[in-house]
Amino acid sequence: MSVKTIYDKFIVWKTNHVKSNQLLLFISFLIGILTALAAYILKSLIHFIQHLLTSHITGESANYLYLIFPVVGILLAGLFVKYIVKDDISHGITRILYAISQRKSFIRLHNVYTSIIASSVTIGFGGSVGAEAPIVLTGSAIGSNLGRFFKVEQRYLMLLIGCGAAGAIAGIFKAPITGLVFVIEVLMLDLTLFTIMPLLVSSVTAATFSYITTGTKAMFEFAHGDQFLMERIPFVVLLGLFCGFVSLYFTRAIMWAEGKFRKRSYWTKFLMGATTLSILIFILPPLYGEGYDTINILIGGSQNFDSILSGSFFYQYKDQNWVLIVFLVGVILFKVFATAATNGGGGTGGTFAPSLFVGCIAGFVFAFVINQYGGFTHLPVQNFALMGMAGVMAGVMHAPLTGTFLIAELTGGYELFLPLLIVSGVAYLTIRLFESHSIYSMRLAKKGELLTHHKDKAILTLMNGRELIETNFQSVTPDMTLGDVVKTIACSTRNVFPVVDDNGHFMGIVQMDNIRNIMFRPELYNRFKVTRFMTSPPAVIQMGMTVEQVMKLFDKTKAWNLPVIDQEEKYLGFISKSSVLNVYREVLVETFSEG
Repeated sequence: MSVKTIYDKFIVWKTNHVKSNQLLLFISFLIGILTALAAYILKSLIHFIQHLLTSHITGESANYLYLIFPVVGILLAGLFVKYIVKDDISHGITRILYAISQRKSFIRLHNVYTSIIASSVTIGFGGSVGAEAPIVLTGSAIGSNLGRFFKVEQRYLMLLIGCGAAGAIAGIFKAPITGLVFVIEVLMLDLTLFTIMPLLVSSVTAATFSYITTGTKAMFEFAHGDQFLMERIPFVVLLGLFCGFVSLYFTRAIMWAEGKFRKRSYWTKFLMGATTLSILIFILPPLYGEGYDTINILIGGSQNFDSILSGSFFYQYKDQNWVLIVFLVGVILFKVFATAATNGGGGTGGTFAPSLFVGCIAGFVFAFVINQYGGFTHLPVQNFALMGMAGVMAGVMHAPLTGTFLIAELTGGYELFLPLLIVSGVAYLTIRLFESHSIYSMRLAKKGELLTHHKDKAILTLMNGRELIETNFQSVTPDMTLGDVVKTIACSTRNVFPVVDDNGHFMGIVQMDNIRNIMFRPELYNRFKVTRFMTSPPAVIQMGMTVEQVMKLFDKTKAWNLPVIDQEEKYLGFISKSSVLNVYREVLVETFSEG
């Protein structure tokens, strides 16, 4: 008996004997195990490569190997993606959002492993990006492909992608609550009684697997400073404002820098990225890799902050506080360019870890400067570094709850839950005044391809405008006579006829109601031509418009049929309001019905 026969029999048995909710819970359990395993493999590969390359490097002086390692890393990763993968695997979370809204939750099978390989090489060799976005793409790919393997209904694939993302976050950070909240805030999946159990199963399973394989210690060793005092709330609010503006700078600087790479040739991008990255890391060594060593120094309570200067030209001035401040401000300003250079030059990684890194330094600098030069109070710098992590992440991702729960679970700093919430909320509200979308959803929102919690807009986003075009309208030419038009009407089931010239360009429409008074007078058949009685439509749909824009045109014009043209003004067909509403109902039932 062949494997295919066994598989077919299994699918038949599954369909007849297993309920949908039971199957989803089983698949979500598998997703939790597989995503945690993927996270473990990715972290192990990164640490192995980093240890192999840097274990012999001392921090007493500048090291010129920092000029070489990042270049090799993004070269190897870039060649792997270009010649083996042959697909874009960067901007992992953005690609998940696109798959949900535009590809019916379909993510290619190779994403299960290609992001792990490319990002481990990129980060292990010193690429200034994070492993979290690649592992989230990996987890979502596991969810999508397991769903298709078990032949689940289309409406459940989106949920399984969310389970993969939740499991990936829970597995790599040991943060099950964050995995659940991340799916709601960042991937914008609606949380209901039906969806919460599969998401919880994946998150808890992944976190449990990580506890078993790597121990129960939190990812970062946080040394809790002084007990939080209510009189420090004004400083917490100010930190939130500061983090909001830092996250605004982070978002806009990365988008600007990535734009400089986007239209270049592959080798030009590599040279630009490699040069930028190696120079920045050479001058500012904390930019090497994810930056988690720096985070541990700032929140670990050792007070040995001077060690951050190790390996740089600034190490000789380690006893001067102002040098440390200037150095860290430089790290904040140039981290975004190092991240953009890594991805733009051919590497693979995300902005998840960089936002944590920048936030930690921002919070530390905020408290350190006030303590040294403010003359107001003594602020526990490690507490404020922790809050800064939550604030900048909340601002960059537009996810205040994710920022709060992640930092609490990452460090065990639950005693600071209230100030974490305050900083995250204020930072989010601050950046919302300037940017209405997160760094992950910004590109899709500009194209109208972003799925949101607004159910009507979400359904319209899921609809494919091309599939709504109807082409069974009989066209007429400008030089046709009334008699020719009458013959065309006799062969048509429509009451609207597009007027198209010999080159296919759209010129107008003929409506049967407008010529009803003359179409039964044979003596006029050869006297009137189409140019005499054609009219302009109330509006024209440009190919590429979103379905939401199309519906706005229908509402504005009160029309039921509107012509569609391409960029060269060539006629493509019509979209009818009734067909849009029919498909809307189908998508609503298919995607948002439960159980």
